[in-house]
Amino acid sequence: MADGDGQGFDESRLEEVVRALVEGRMRMHEADRVLGNANAAALARRLALERMLGVSLSSIGSTILDFEELVGRNIENPIGAVQVPVGVAGPLRVVGEYARGDFYVPLATTEGALVASVNRGAKAVTMAGGARARVLRDGMARAPVFWTPSLEEARRLIDWVREHMDDVRRAAESTTRHGRLLEVQPFQAGNLVWLRFVYFTGDAMGMNMATIATDAAARVILEGFPGEARLVAISGNLCTDKKPSAVNVVCGRGKTVTAEALLPREVVREVFHVEPEDIEFVNRAKNLMGSAVAGSLGGFNAHIANIVAAIFIATGQDVAQVVESSMGFTWAEVRGDGSLYVSVTLPSLEVGTVGGGTRLPTQREALSLLGVAGGGDPPGSNARKFAEIVAAAVLAGELNLLAALAANELARAHRMLGRRGR
Repeated sequence: MADGDGQGFDESRLEEVVRALVEGRMRMHEADRVLGNANAAALARRLALERMLGVSLSSIGSTILDFEELVGRNIENPIGAVQVPVGVAGPLRVVGEYARGDFYVPLATTEGALVASVNRGAKAVTMAGGARARVLRDGMARAPVFWTPSLEEARRLIDWVREHMDDVRRAAESTTRHGRLLEVQPFQAGNLVWLRFVYFTGDAMGMNMATIATDAAARVILEGFPGEARLVAISGNLCTDKKPSAVNVVCGRGKTVTAEALLPREVVREVFHVEPEDIEFVNRAKNLMGSAVAGSLGGFNAHIANIVAAIFIATGQDVAQVVESSMGFTWAEVRGDGSLYVSVTLPSLEVGTVGGGTRLPTQREALSLLGVAGGGDPPGSNARKFAEIVAAAVLAGELNLLAALAANELARAHRMLGRRGR
């Protein structure tokens, strides 16, 4: 337990800090320095909040996290942790380039019926021989924006970067062991220039790696470019991070991954109690036409965000990146023999197996459940394996929801699994 009941701490000193926090003589972030222990500081903050607000935070305080390991890496001003139920869907058979075998997928969610939905989809996919999955592109992007005085100067800046790519690449790659600069994609609007740096980042999701490397590259550009230019922002929103964007759909960010399955008619009937034609028509009417009429941005699908968010929370991914990681396209067609082909494509799946929240103990266990915890050999192989599993799980979730809609079972499922008789 991170702070427990305060054992191992100087109780009188702890009480002094709590009183100082309550009385406003100390700021929350100062407790770490004064107490010299992040776990004691977390306890002091929590006790102070309980006294100030008249609430009980005992459940938030019940955690196995050691804040001595996390403060400065993953959190500031901690007071405890929030627990989210974790369910498992599977076995889900994946036939990928990196992920091969049957997997039990951890899903952290508070939405009743979600785990059951993915689980039933996984059953059908596995009965049909599994989901084939491939990573099509792999590159984390960071796009600084530069100001120049004119469009001609902007063009000269782009040309200079192209002519001096060796110097730019050398500077960027000097900041990382596993990162490699793959390309720089230039964009220009009037006198402004965006340089979209795209990196291979090994098994890390790589946003921080890309930012640090791009900062070094930008310094070389500004020092070497003979014209007039200045860096406006290291992130110019053409990256694009934590926002839906067409550039991520078209150019990709993180992993561009696709998964498919071919389900015989008898499997569709046995598992879903509908015909393949029913599922295909729901996909066209809902995911394609419905999304088009709604003006959907970043993808036409049923509920990709549901599965991506649940896996992200369970495995310590950057949850805000669900925005772009859940952009995707679901496709279905009935083949001549009556079988159902279904696929999902995720153009901007941003996942990693090292760094960030993947080092937390419960999240690392969830990654271990999938056989992808830590760095892969060669570097990048674990993250790509993970991406293929995520895509397969998304496929299972999309397939089941389409089938449930075709059979008019959605409301019944939520009454049974999401309301508990209310």
